[in-house]
Amino acid sequence: MAFHHRALWTWFIILIFLILLVLRLDEQTGWPWFIVFIPMWLYDAILFLYLMFNMIMHCKNGRQEGSLTRKIWYIFGVLMKLAFQVMLCLKLGDGTWDLPTYYLLLPIWLWLPVTILDLIHILCTKRHYSYNTTLQHNRGRNNSDWN
Repeated sequence: MAFHHRALWTWFIILIFLILLVLRLDEQTGWPWFIVFIPMWLYDAILFLYLMFNMIMHCKNGRQEGSLTRKIWYIFGVLMKLAFQVMLCLKLGDGTWDLPTYYLLLPIWLWLPVTILDLIHILCTKRHYSYNTTLQHNRGRNNSDWN
């Protein structure tokens, strides 16, 4: 699937979720919260299957395009997001499940800081790598190439 198809699919799913959320919050419908979150769970299921397929292909072919640990981390992130959504639906439901908010947000608090640090690490190593490759490429040129 091309990049723009994935982006359109993501925006479509978010739009459907927001429409269902607004309908539920305005009390236009009496749907349970689990119905409202179906678009997000559909998106997470497709993302989970995509990640599992990539992990299987990575192990089968032995290619080193991406780190296997990074793919496992992505699956962990999807599972943490699912755990947060299920706990949120249970808390917002009929009110019988009394859970403090800090327990509700625990999966997000565990996942986001490590993901931010991982992103910073990726950005710093890519920048450092591209800077070093540019320097090595330019060292091979003589002064007549610059004119």
